[in-house]
Amino acid sequence: MQPQSLVGYVLLVIQVGALALGVYSFVHAAIQRPDAYTATGKMTKPIWLAIIGGTVVLALVLGAPVGSAIAICASGIYLVDVRPKILEIQGKSR
Repeated sequence: MQPQSLVGYVLLVIQVGALALGVYSFVHAAIQRPDAYTATGKMTKPIWLAIIGGTVVLALVLGAPVGSAIAICASGIYLVDVRPKILEIQGKSR
């Protein structure tokens, strides 16, 4: 196996993982109630959908590693900071 092909496989795995994380974050954000976002004091639902959706599209356009890093950051912030507070407000378990 040549090193170039190994790097290509690693970048492919990173890009697929970033896209999967972004799609999961987008779907989760889309199915939540809009008032839960304002109740937590976070940005509104349309803003989060635009951020996550835009970064996923950017990840597709730019590819790995730059686009994937941007998508991972946006999805990670949503999943770590916003999602737990939304679930807490709605009375759902994590």
